Amino acid sequence: MDIVLATPRGFCAGVKRAIDIVDLALKQMGTPIYVFHEIVHNHHVVADLKSRGAIFVNDLSEVPPGAHTIYSAHGVSHQVRLEAKRRELKTLDATCPLVTKVHLQAQRFEKQGMHLVMVGHAGHEEVEGTVGSVSCPVHLVSSVEEVALLPWPADAPVAYVTQTTLSMDDTRDILQALHEKYPEVTGPDMDGICYATQNRQNAVRDLAKEVDLVLVVGARNSSNSNRLREVAERCGKPAYLVQDRTELEPAWWAQGIQSIGVTSGASTPEVLVQQVVLALSAYTSGQVREAPGVVEQVVFRLPKSLENSQGAQTNPLPDPIAASASRLGRDPPSEAAWA
Repeated sequence: MDIVLATPRGFCAGVKRAIDIVDLALKQMGTPIYVFHEIVHNHHVVADLKSRGAIFVNDLSEVPPGAHTIYSAHGVSHQVRLEAKRRELKTLDATCPLVTKVHLQAQRFEKQGMHLVMVGHAGHEEVEGTVGSVSCPVHLVSSVEEVALLPWPADAPVAYVTQTTLSMDDTRDILQALHEKYPEVTGPDMDGICYATQNRQNAVRDLAKEVDLVLVVGARNSSNSNRLREVAERCGKPAYLVQDRTELEPAWWAQGIQSIGVTSGASTPEVLVQQVVLALSAYTSGQVREAPGVVEQVVFRLPKSLENSQGAQTNPLPDPIAASASRLGRDPPSEAAWA
């Protein structure tokens, strides 16, 4: 049996930056360090940081006044920032720069007096942070059917932003419905979905063409990991999401499966993928090979206070506004420091 690894897979630049921020803050500032929400959606990552003194909270009331606090990669609302200031918290922003880009787009549309739509999943931290980054009403849509329920006339000034970790196929259909209902609608098109999400979904499409079964290693609350499983299923292949090797079920490949493809979400450590591959090899005596794919070279700068503490020097990134997804659209990272 062949075991084929997708390329690319695993950590994206925004996830790596967020984890590095917590890691360096623990080393520089000592414990405790508080983190608002899971820094990224992977319980193995969170458990490791907890073991080293990070304390994860879902409400700032759980943080002592004046404590060091880090915002997760998913971004936060203005209300959270105001509450942190009121409590005199020393904050560090690990928001992915591509999420920050979406916040800035939403704020620009608000200033232009547009009716604002967000394409995304209700309850996701990134959606809550983006909706809360503006003071105007935001209509959240997650399906073509919900576009039909939007209340404005066809000639109304409408703009949209998107969650960065959506299914490209679903988003394309929703945006088409928006353009049909509002011919003058404006927004980032598919560029609102981050480069890493697009690259991983494209890699799974390629993978599904040559394997009989797809396994996605990722957390169950990871949006981008769930989308990878859906992409494989849409390609006509059985697909399963596993958080680690303990969730593998030999019955999945007991009959008629000659090849297994393995990929992982953008917040999944590579060590978990390798453990899954080792377990598969033991179960099946399969040969492992890596599929060709896009080599990602995106790097996001750390906050200056942490860069300086490490003597770090990262490559500056180009302006992403005109960049298309095919050119790996990038965003200038936040320069936030302990405030």
